[in-house]
Amino acid sequence: MNDGTVPIPARKLFGTDGIRGKANEWPMTAGLAMRLGQAAGCRFSHAATHRCRAVIGKDTRLSNYMLEPALTSGLVSAGMDVMLVGPMPTPAVAMLTRSLRCDLGVVLSASHNGFEDNGIKLFGPDGNKLSDTEEAEIERMMADLPKLASAARLGRVQRLEDAQGRYIESAKATFPRGLRLDGLRIVVDCAHGAAYKVAPLVLHELGAAVIGVGIAPDGTNINRGCGSTVPEFLSQQVTTHGADLGIALDGDADRVVLADERGEVVDGDQILALIADTWGGSGRLAGGGVVATVMSNLGLERHLAAQGRTLVRTKVGDRYVAEAMRKGGYNVGGEQSGHMILSDYGTTGDGLVAALQVLAALVEDGRPASQVTRRFTPLPQVLRNVRFGGASPLDRPELAHAIAAAEARLGKAGRLLIRKSGTEPVIRVMAEGEDEVLVTTIADELAALVVALSPPAPESE
Repeated sequence: MNDGTVPIPARKLFGTDGIRGKANEWPMTAGLAMRLGQAAGCRFSHAATHRCRAVIGKDTRLSNYMLEPALTSGLVSAGMDVMLVGPMPTPAVAMLTRSLRCDLGVVLSASHNGFEDNGIKLFGPDGNKLSDTEEAEIERMMADLPKLASAARLGRVQRLEDAQGRYIESAKATFPRGLRLDGLRIVVDCAHGAAYKVAPLVLHELGAAVIGVGIAPDGTNINRGCGSTVPEFLSQQVTTHGADLGIALDGDADRVVLADERGEVVDGDQILALIADTWGGSGRLAGGGVVATVMSNLGLERHLAAQGRTLVRTKVGDRYVAEAMRKGGYNVGGEQSGHMILSDYGTTGDGLVAALQVLAALVEDGRPASQVTRRFTPLPQVLRNVRFGGASPLDRPELAHAIAAAEARLGKAGRLLIRKSGTEPVIRVMAEGEDEVLVTTIADELAALVVALSPPAPESE
């Protein structure tokens, strides 16, 4: 992790969560994947005194049939042995990277995006996502590739057949001993993604009656009308099946959104508050608080403060949450969108493990989810996502003046956040405050100005 004393080099390919793009278009091409594999392989193998190994996991996108062999070829050409684990959640790959003593972990996924997109994210031997500095170094090596392995030193490839079983047992071990899910009906929406097999099995083996949806991937239906970004589908499934709780994961299962027995959505902020309260009550909460991003609701901050706990805010991105957790000694962190990092159990967001902590609280409390999961009343918060084309409108002075004026209108009773997405050409406008009408008006006005200052980006097909 960069400590701030060394400038972080500019990165053109890597964003807040690896490299992202539309499949089979630059930069998300087979050629780029192979080049990245060569550079990352050389980055780790040249400095090693042992035979280096990498583990590659993926979600269920059609384009992974193109990217996986290309990336594997690049790593092998750099002298790295490669283990393929097939469709696996991102946190499972992070766990396997550590437990198998690999030098590099790779996940092929565009998370909550549609199948047309894809991404590549890298983990170091400690199971943590690579730092900005490490990614910049790999990017430089891609432009000026070091010498590859000799013919006799090429890597080998094998498939790890028991990868799913390893993750299932790891996830079950996070559930408190002596507790069971017997008698609970649980809907789990796997978004036709990486957890379509493992998540229902974990819940079933812990005793729940499981209703699995989003468990029939065909390569093109990942996140389509389901998953954590379409919580209304989960809500409908919960009420239809009379379930006690609904769990919605995204394409790579590193985030989670819940629905209580009435079908009402429980977001990441409420999950953070619940885990902080339960772990804090049992003396398990480290650091005296929680790490979240600038997007988390002010209601969460006030709730934690009332309990004598702090909320440390970071830039948007679970990697920055994880870095702040390590730096400050916290063991609970996450994002409103559903990334939950519980460092007692893993190094990155794990939607299933976070859901298991909520389920443990339900079992121990005995009340319905609607009562257990509502920890605070959120302040009105409005988010507008505006696609743009060309240069970022954030650089325009007209927008800067409008933002300053809006902040003055909100005063101390609210806050404003305008930022560019790290994974797509979108400006996110978030306004929050005690006056819902004012908050909505400000968000709409700023979103309209962003549109006026920039031609719209082409819509995804």
